[in-house]
Amino acid sequence: MLYSKVMGLVTSSASTNNHNLYFSKDELAKILNLYSKGVSNGEWKDYAIDFNKNNAFFYIFKHSLAAPECILNKSLERKKRKIFYNLKSKNQNKKFESLDALISSLNRNIFKLVN
Repeated sequence: MLYSKVMGLVTSSASTNNHNLYFSKDELAKILNLYSKGVSNGEWKDYAIDFNKNNAFFYIFKHSLAAPECILNKSLERKKRKIFYNLKSKNQNKKFESLDALISSLNRNIFKLVN
């Protein structure tokens, strides 16, 4: 009897997390690949990930104690039932329909070719 009550508590609390918006495994791999380039160039030092019902955030920091250098946001627009990707940084606040478009834009603006 006690076991079923405990299992009911565990399953009910675990099911509430299923309603949050997350980055997929492939999306996270692409973002972390971009982040690793920034770390190897000395541009970025830290990151954070946050989730809620309609948004997934990836924050990139130049210094651990500073404000985020840029924010990659995956957002669900419920009215349109469509996912959009937003890039917020000092120089831009743009909306993209795909993560690949966001990453290529960030690559062009942040990582310049060094001769």
